[in-house]
Amino acid sequence: MVAHDEGKPVAVHFGAGNIGRGFIGALLAESGYHVVFSDVDQKMIDELNSKHSYPVNVVEASGDKHAVEIIDFEGVKSNEDDVIDYIALPQTRIITTAVGPAVLPKIAPTIARGLRARRDAGAPDLNIIGCENMVHQTDGLKKHVEEHLDDELRTYCAKHVGFANCSVDRIVPGGGDDDSEQLAVTVEDFLEWVVDKTALVVPIEPAIKHLTLTDKLDAYIERKLFTLNCGHATVAYLGFVHGIEEIHKAIAHKDIQKYTRGALQEGGAALIRKHGFDEKEHTEYVEKILKRFANAALGDTATRVGRQPLRKLGRHDRLLGPIYMARSYDLPTENLCRAVAAAFLFDIKDDEESVEVQKKVQEVGFEDAVVSITGIEKDSHEFEAVLKAYNEMKK
Repeated sequence: MVAHDEGKPVAVHFGAGNIGRGFIGALLAESGYHVVFSDVDQKMIDELNSKHSYPVNVVEASGDKHAVEIIDFEGVKSNEDDVIDYIALPQTRIITTAVGPAVLPKIAPTIARGLRARRDAGAPDLNIIGCENMVHQTDGLKKHVEEHLDDELRTYCAKHVGFANCSVDRIVPGGGDDDSEQLAVTVEDFLEWVVDKTALVVPIEPAIKHLTLTDKLDAYIERKLFTLNCGHATVAYLGFVHGIEEIHKAIAHKDIQKYTRGALQEGGAALIRKHGFDEKEHTEYVEKILKRFANAALGDTATRVGRQPLRKLGRHDRLLGPIYMARSYDLPTENLCRAVAAAFLFDIKDDEESVEVQKKVQEVGFEDAVVSITGIEKDSHEFEAVLKAYNEMKK
């Protein structure tokens, strides 16, 4: 059984990558939790357990920097019993994840075992919040966890475990400036973490710094996904087409900036219609995001931001989501369609999804690949716009 200071609240966080260390886990530690990072990477676990602190380097668009030292953490392997013991601890108040959508099914059996042990130990209620960059990520995690629960444990979890969706927003491009400091993370100064308070079974105590609770999460999720993530992907794919690898240089390109702003204005018009956002405030939100992309100190790249294009071309994801929403209100989508076309030109040999997209185009041709991957109909205005932009950019 793990040893722990009984007076200290515990947070178990799955995923010791940059998002975990530089955003979610860091905020938990700053808020007074002892953070247990759970990961499959033995080297990362060893590094976490060999250090008493690590720096999160916060960079502003102006270039100014400051470091936040993160303390009170440890690492455990996510496929070993220690993480089960930590989940079962009465002091554990919250479980969070930042492992990527594809890994959620892999950690679900471990979480299920931990919840069983927690029930058997008579531990109090707790909340689980998935922080993956996807819509309703915790609902997906809950579904995977429930596949490993019997009826009795499923009934217990319905009463004593809160699975709360959230929206997370912080650009975390990579490690620190010093390669010798493996735990260091570089992040932008902006951050937003919004959680569905209606799904919590117990108040979040201690309160987590910079975390906002809402009963209107879908509006936050779609605003962030269809603005920040949509814009980020658009800059990355158009940057790749123009041969510009660095994001801050890509957004400075006159045409890329014009098309990206146009895409966000198209998606924004749909968001305003659906959620009733104030038009002036949303315009300011868009301009703030464009300035965030221009932060040279982040050193972000088109290859990193554009990776996994198949997922990003999902029906409800950052590019097609705003297209379908705009179409439902009979609003223009030309710039969004250009971003989709650019995604089909994103050709990175060590990105499995990029390779799959290119293979599809080669096997069935571009037009049928668009229909197969995006669901956009050949007789639609959107299809024509994607085809036109693709042919223009491929020259």
